Amino acid sequence: MTILQDLESRLGAALAAALGEPATAAVTSAADLRFGDYQSNAAMVLAKQRKTNPRALAQEIIDRLDLAGLATADIAGPGFINFRILPEAYAAKAKELLGDSRLGVPAIGAGKTVVVDFSAPNVAKPMHVGHIRSTIIGDSLCRIARFLGFTVIADNHIGDWGTQFGMILHGWKHVMDAAALEADPIAELLRVYREVNAMTKADPAVLETCKNELVRLQAGDEENLAIWRKCIEVSKRGLQTIYDTLDVRFDHWLGESHYNDRLAGLVDEFLAKGLARESNGAVCIFSDGVRKPEEDPFMVHREEGWTDNPAIIRKADGGFLYATTDLATIEFRIDEWKADQIWYVVGVPQSLHFRQIFEAAERWGKKGDFRHVAFGSILGEDRKLMKTRSGDNVGLVEVLEEAVERAAKIIAEKSPDLQGEEAAGIARTVGIGAVKFAELSQGRLTDYVFAWDRMLALQGDTAPYLQYSTVRIRSIFRKLDSPFEAMSAAIVLNEEAEIHLARLHARFGELLPLIVEDFRPNLLANYLLELARAFHSFFEACPVLKSDGPVRESRLALCELTSRILVTGLGLLGIKCPERM
Repeated sequence: MTILQDLESRLGAALAAALGEPATAAVTSAADLRFGDYQSNAAMVLAKQRKTNPRALAQEIIDRLDLAGLATADIAGPGFINFRILPEAYAAKAKELLGDSRLGVPAIGAGKTVVVDFSAPNVAKPMHVGHIRSTIIGDSLCRIARFLGFTVIADNHIGDWGTQFGMILHGWKHVMDAAALEADPIAELLRVYREVNAMTKADPAVLETCKNELVRLQAGDEENLAIWRKCIEVSKRGLQTIYDTLDVRFDHWLGESHYNDRLAGLVDEFLAKGLARESNGAVCIFSDGVRKPEEDPFMVHREEGWTDNPAIIRKADGGFLYATTDLATIEFRIDEWKADQIWYVVGVPQSLHFRQIFEAAERWGKKGDFRHVAFGSILGEDRKLMKTRSGDNVGLVEVLEEAVERAAKIIAEKSPDLQGEEAAGIARTVGIGAVKFAELSQGRLTDYVFAWDRMLALQGDTAPYLQYSTVRIRSIFRKLDSPFEAMSAAIVLNEEAEIHLARLHARFGELLPLIVEDFRPNLLANYLLELARAFHSFFEACPVLKSDGPVRESRLALCELTSRILVTGLGLLGIKCPERM
């Protein structure tokens, strides 16, 4: 049980005693530590309901509160109840956390299965800087959810079916360089696509040939299917190199093509059940009139007023769309994987699409907790969308390579004693970690500026600063004459810096469940920064190795716990910690 849960339990008991009936007792972390560690407005809320004096009710609650060994309580303002946790309670909690592999984190997801749909690049096209957000946010949510006890299925729903394959098939047969394909498959497939695309614009006959190649593929032509499979195979190999660099893992790569056989039957079922109807030859899902127009994803406001905004699930020419595939995907994930929740880590521009899909799935009877984890854009330092000089998207491979190169230069300047593979390994860890933390420390819905110098700085709100913090702590233990057994140390908190460090230790288990309520890994990133700053303040104010006896043992135990939480927390963000920097 966390300190917060303990407070809520005790406050709930006091409320029940004061009111003569059960009552909810919400407790939150105090925004300003001058007023205490935690606070509750329960007395004010209940007093308003019962038309009584809130301060008088707050006093009655406090009189009935049993806070022995945990905290003190007082009343502030119109009836807030403020709690100050006793130093000995924080010390006991720190001792408990040292013996807990979960560091106080409750398994709130036990028994629940969540599918996380993220990254999802298109086959035969390189990943660009825009894929950073989906890939890194999605991976961190998978890690955090698993730590919270969820059964997580990470699915890379790649774009492996569509009109671009007509051009790729034609190019494969006529302009492909086999050696280049083997050396860098995605770069060669992109070159082929661009060359054929240019040919189609110059010669309409080539465009018609590409369309015919696509028709043959969709009709099951064995030659084209074999090329298509090979194209996916080599693309996956190229993509896997990037995922290995990022230390990102998927349980499945079920692309759009996996659901092709389900699409015709799905449309027929929607028509049979009256969930969709034909309109100008297409099959569409319209508003059912249940929601207000402003809340209805199938309505849009134009100059003439509210009008239909249907989702098309079959075009007039018989082709299917993303909406059809996404509905088939939901059906599969619920029926086959028994998903309780499905999280889609996809950019803000797809918000309307997912609102329509989720609503259509609900009408279809596919019950589940569907969430669109939307995110904003990455901007260059000119505060415009990050592009190359030619106007193309910046390649993700190039971003990661530059991050490692820049980190290597900084390491060579700061630590010239580090050489060879050790220096190269640290540069990879620091450079990739910097890119990840720059992403995850932002609110996901905000646009942010991608600034190299800031993200790689050893000071400030960066991954290198946090990684350096873990290195600094480990260096303390390397100076000891013998291994330190943290569990044998008695923890005593006398100095304010010690108390504050232990306060933050206790909040790790309270914070993690909040992240998946609104998919905000930045809460964890910001917490880790606060913990690192608290550690550095503690280290300056409270000598560790120069102290003696029980004080030294207690402070070493606080260092050990800080290190575990920092390494664990960074690991949940997908960031590794080097032994040296």
